[in-house]
Amino acid sequence: RAVTWLNFAFRLRQFPLGQVFTMLFLMLGPFKIVGPFFQVTKGADARLTRQIAVWATIISALALLIAGFLGEYFLSSYGIPLPVLALSGGIILFLVALRNILVQFEAAAEPHADEVKGPPPAAMKVAMSPMAFPTIVTPYGIAAVVVLVAFSQTLEGRLTIGAVVVAIMVLNLIVMLVARRLQAVLGFALPIFGAVLGVIQVALGLQIINNALRM
Repeated sequence: RAVTWLNFAFRLRQFPLGQVFTMLFLMLGPFKIVGPFFQVTKGADARLTRQIAVWATIISALALLIAGFLGEYFLSSYGIPLPVLALSGGIILFLVALRNILVQFEAAAEPHADEVKGPPPAAMKVAMSPMAFPTIVTPYGIAAVVVLVAFSQTLEGRLTIGAVVVAIMVLNLIVMLVARRLQAVLGFALPIFGAVLGVIQVALGLQIINNALRM
């Protein structure tokens, strides 16, 4: 049975770790980063490609962990109710997911102009933007981490959320490192997974909005 993001956030200690991983995987996982990674590493050699992947992973993991724990502090300091944060994250997730679906139709309808590629940019610059921000570290992903950390009342629960985030970032790194070798397979599979994931994210965003409004 599917468990919505906000529901299992409120009952985090009662649900298996696999469900927490699955929800964060949808928001922070590798399916949405392969396409942008191919674009920013086009023309780059293997060494530069690895550097971009490693630095993007490190920056993203640190940003998410810092945002999760600082976000919980600011929620308490400013008295922001968790349902309001959940509502904000749901709206952002819905709009971004809907835009991504519409962009796929626009991209299919419009001819692609030949791009003139200059020399590859520095690894750290590309790793920071656009790979870490906003491709991997999304606003709704940050909102999810903040809410989950806030609802984890024990140190063990918060460390578990941190471990899940790190595990997903490591998975992202592995996918980026092998993306070139599996480019043909990914080129066929990604549009299918992307369409399915897009619909799931739109529905998930609406469900989060609905749950937050009911609260």
